Amino acid sequence: MSRLSDESAQRAGLRPARPLRGVSDLRGLFRTNDTPIYFVSPVAFNLLGIDRWVKNFFFVNYFNSFDGRHPRVFVPTRVPHPSFGSIEDVCNYLLEHEEVLDFFASRRPGALAVLVFFDEQSERLAAVAGPRIALPSAELRRRLDSKLETTRLGDEAGVPSVPNVLGHASSYEELLALAEGSGLGRDLVVQTAYGDSGKTTFFIRGERDFGAAAGELKGQDVKVMRRIRPRAVAVEACITRHGTLVGPVMVDLTGHPELTPYRGGWCGNDIFPGVLSRSDRERAWQLTRRLGDRLAQEGYRGQLEVDYLLDRDTDELYLGELNPRLSGISSMTNVSASAYADMPLFLFHLAEYMDLDYEIDVEECNQRWAAEHYQDHWSQIILKEPEDVAELLTAAPQTGIWRLGVDGRLVFSRYGNDWHSLDDEREGFYLRILGPGEYRYKGADLGILVTRARLQTDDDQLTDRAGQWIAALRGEFAAIPVEEPADLPREALASKAG
Repeated sequence: MSRLSDESAQRAGLRPARPLRGVSDLRGLFRTNDTPIYFVSPVAFNLLGIDRWVKNFFFVNYFNSFDGRHPRVFVPTRVPHPSFGSIEDVCNYLLEHEEVLDFFASRRPGALAVLVFFDEQSERLAAVAGPRIALPSAELRRRLDSKLETTRLGDEAGVPSVPNVLGHASSYEELLALAEGSGLGRDLVVQTAYGDSGKTTFFIRGERDFGAAAGELKGQDVKVMRRIRPRAVAVEACITRHGTLVGPVMVDLTGHPELTPYRGGWCGNDIFPGVLSRSDRERAWQLTRRLGDRLAQEGYRGQLEVDYLLDRDTDELYLGELNPRLSGISSMTNVSASAYADMPLFLFHLAEYMDLDYEIDVEECNQRWAAEHYQDHWSQIILKEPEDVAELLTAAPQTGIWRLGVDGRLVFSRYGNDWHSLDDEREGFYLRILGPGEYRYKGADLGILVTRARLQTDDDQLTDRAGQWIAALRGEFAAIPVEEPADLPREALASKAG
């Protein structure tokens, strides 16, 4: 869609008639916003609750998590389609669905669309459907999404990675030569350029480990790292025309077999006071701003997520990887105390794509958000199917607020659209992804739990309460075995990025 003229943009609600000065003006604009904004995604998870802040914000989803009870969620009738191989496939299915096109057409022009994952086909479909995609181009995001490119850009920005070497390794001998030539030793972590939720991260101590990963590594550009004892942390940021805003730092839950079949797979997060020492938090914020400023030179604008690895033995903080998009931790960032001090980070992202004339003091916001009293308690777990099964679900826990008793029993408390109303540590909001009539298979995303209780200990073990939640939620599912159907998705549809 061509960019609107100043006059027509104001009529469509894209621009106010006067410049906006500060966060309060921006916040007021979003409360009275007339521009339709659509989050097109398999599920509404990443941005649930944003409709509390932004008028005319809608979710366009594939999975019917709310059974029609959420007034801002639109789920079209399912029509026959090829098996989905990625989140992009799901979004493209939605963007050309006749009912979705009618939904777009029923609202005023000048709309924006936000997606977690999309490709060049998505851009073409959106241009026909009407909404303008409020994100950097698929081409730029694809380039920056490469772990190898992230490493190079991080080095240029003064954001160091774990000691590593980039190259090829078609055999174990070639891998050893590559690693030993850079002084990395023989206890290695190897990653391909692209991959999500730990699916293409391999831990290699010997030839047997390499053999198990060889099919994924041969012919690929790889990043070979010295193995460290890491604590995985994550932070979101938003690159604006005024500088890089940095959100709260949180700990990743990674590789817990109760939650994911992937050894290095992301499966949740904890935010709590003292998530890192003050010096390490300040270091994470500093590095994120450096990286954000470097990415701005590449033409990137808007929200992104950065993973860091804290070396437990040396206390060094290393760049892990970059997700140049909204991510699975957007849900936590947008509900944190700093979001309520000003407004959710995602709204600053929108401001960059609504052609607004606005000013903010980035330094003032960053200093305010870094204050100790803005470190509150939130946690989430992503419940995947860890077993190698093919089953048809006949029962699944419904979306809403659940309560966990001291005896580990789970009781449905009340319906809820999101987790903002959680009362205490015994309550949790469960978002259903797969429901009755859906297939359950290894790696499938079953649902997501958000609660105010910590779910992981300081030594990266699940808390007893986390174990109770997981066992109780799994107990709510029922299924019957089936012959593996041909249309099972080849990828899970919720991930660190979605």
